[in-house]
Amino acid sequence: MKAQELEDRLIDFAVMVIDIVEALPNSKAGNHIAGQLVRSGTSPAPNYGEARSAESRKDFIHKMKISLKELRETLIWLKVILRKKMAERSILVSAISECEELISIFVASTKTADSRI
Repeated sequence: MKAQELEDRLIDFAVMVIDIVEALPNSKAGNHIAGQLVRSGTSPAPNYGEARSAESRKDFIHKMKISLKELRETLIWLKVILRKKMAERSILVSAISECEELISIFVASTKTADSRI
């Protein structure tokens, strides 16, 4: 996958997360989860943008691992929302699937970059 394609995919994922956040109930739990999810789910795209401009391979790996960490947090929040039935199941299943695929891509990328140091 080309770098620009991955960046576009991360931006599309961030938009999907925003749509989910906006559908959450206006309750104490809904607002808490919304705040956590919007932060973790929208940060991988700009962090990946920073990784693309990394000053060194170590800097690249560090920024990629930050994106990976945020994706993993996002996956947990999406699963919480799914189990609690706080939003439409079909969009959550789609978001979870995309998040898992992005995690796989970032794991593979960081392993490859780590092996080249």
